[in-house]
Amino acid sequence: MFQIDFKHLKRHDCGVDCVKFQKTCLEEKFNRTALNRLYDSPNSFGKTYGEHKSFLEFSEDQFKDLQKYAEKLEIFFTASAMDMKSLDFLADINVPFIKIGSGDANNFLLIEKAAKNGIPLVISTGMQTFDTVQQIYNTVSNYHKKFAILHCVSAYPTPFEDVNLNVINSYKKEFSDIPIGYSGHELGIHISIAAVTLGCKIIERHLTLDKSQKGSDHICSLDPMEFKTLVDNIRTLEKAMGKNYKYVQNSELPCYQKLGKTLVYTKDLIKGHKLDIHDLNVKVAEPKGIDGAKLNLVIGKVLSVDVRHDDSVLSEHLL
Repeated sequence: MFQIDFKHLKRHDCGVDCVKFQKTCLEEKFNRTALNRLYDSPNSFGKTYGEHKSFLEFSEDQFKDLQKYAEKLEIFFTASAMDMKSLDFLADINVPFIKIGSGDANNFLLIEKAAKNGIPLVISTGMQTFDTVQQIYNTVSNYHKKFAILHCVSAYPTPFEDVNLNVINSYKKEFSDIPIGYSGHELGIHISIAAVTLGCKIIERHLTLDKSQKGSDHICSLDPMEFKTLVDNIRTLEKAMGKNYKYVQNSELPCYQKLGKTLVYTKDLIKGHKLDIHDLNVKVAEPKGIDGAKLNLVIGKVLSVDVRHDDSVLSEHLL
């Protein structure tokens, strides 16, 4: 299992630990027909899909500038590798991990090359079957276990009835030796918070400065304040998740001292008497005696002193 330690970093005002972009070499990701097809859409930044994508793509120098700025802010910087050339570029600039997006989750040429590289991977699984996800796990595991798998539904925004959070439980059971996460495209933050309660170790959400901007992602992205609220709620939830076993919390002790039930005697009894169930009751009592849950442990004990009706049962009363 791999872990990236964020704890020593200063968090950005909106709570970001890591910022991730997408890195694409258009001629490597798309064939000529795909790039040349007309793209008549309200979201288009060009007449063809190639022109549209070219408008949106950062250059390699711009990526390096972004990386330097992220370092200045003391947050991690990385990107999704959308093709072989982009994978090589991200490895060359020494990102802490590389994302494999849902669109490449069935691209086993790319996945295997990324796994051979040895850099930690985070792999989203939108648009894939469970069998394909199993193949992803097996492929990367042949080289290392420094990777995480994210449950994802590639719909923008994702209808709530399609989120299918129970897949997270299946992933945790089937891939128990790696971190499982959630990449969300739904509206709001509550589904992403719920994913944390199911044990997700990574939460990915898109970030925007303006939800009305042109582009299919903006409507289901979070603005900075929403993102901060999400992070704050997750941090609170992490504290609230607690341990895997039940015990009396220190914060409960005042209530227990005031109202917690303990054992009392139902009658006057003399030294040497062997206690049975008819000798005992459970009440709020002063002083606080033996906890009511220990009734069966007290039955059969012998008194070392005389006791009176309604007295608290104290450990020093028993042989």
